[in-house]
Amino acid sequence: MPIVVFNQKGGVGKSTITCNLAAISASQGLRTLVIDLDPQGNSTSYLLGDTATDGQPSVAGFFEQTLSYSFRAVPPTDYVVETPFENLDLMPSSPALNELLVKLESRQKIYKLREALVQLAETYDRIYIDTPPALNFFTRAALIGASGCLIPFDCDSFSRQALYALMENVQEIRADHNPDLQIDGIVVNQFQARANLPQRMVAELIEEGLPVLQPYLPSSVRIRESHEQSLPMIHLDPNHKITLALVALHDGLRA
Repeated sequence: MPIVVFNQKGGVGKSTITCNLAAISASQGLRTLVIDLDPQGNSTSYLLGDTATDGQPSVAGFFEQTLSYSFRAVPPTDYVVETPFENLDLMPSSPALNELLVKLESRQKIYKLREALVQLAETYDRIYIDTPPALNFFTRAALIGASGCLIPFDCDSFSRQALYALMENVQEIRADHNPDLQIDGIVVNQFQARANLPQRMVAELIEEGLPVLQPYLPSSVRIRESHEQSLPMIHLDPNHKITLALVALHDGLRA
């Protein structure tokens, strides 16, 4: 069940949510894979830290090999690397994704990731896909191949304006390319319970019938420390309020 974490707005916590949910899955004994489709490589840095290298296998290598036919195609697992965390693997990002974008679009390779995900599902129990903050080839390819989509939301007016268009885009891809795609829900991130604006905005989304998930993820400097140390919260501080909220969110998705 590949899950895409997507929002066209940057800075809403896509990589943080992707990596922490994946780390929780892995900690619960599920064979878990993260695919980092964002050329910025935040998920790659989060999970590999200083062990990331320029010459390692990457998702760019996977896409590059789709541009030429071969009688002996390289399996998608060859572009996966191990992380320091048990049961958690990564298909790393690469800056080369930017160079490949136009080539992949012109050669109509939009369905190649879906084919790879079918093969990867034979090895992994959970697959999480981090995406760039744009509705481009890589995001569309992920949504075409996924079964679910999580939408991070950070409680400001700009995020809310983008939310409606984003959900329409996801529904359009579902109608045209992937009838199995579901919006699993909106993840409220950096929620400040004592502030009036976040409470009002979330209440309005719920009143409009949008699929807002609970619990909301609180704002905390501990997340920044998690990024700096390349340790998802389940490994850095298992009893922290953010960790407990992420675990509850994760387990709600499983149900």
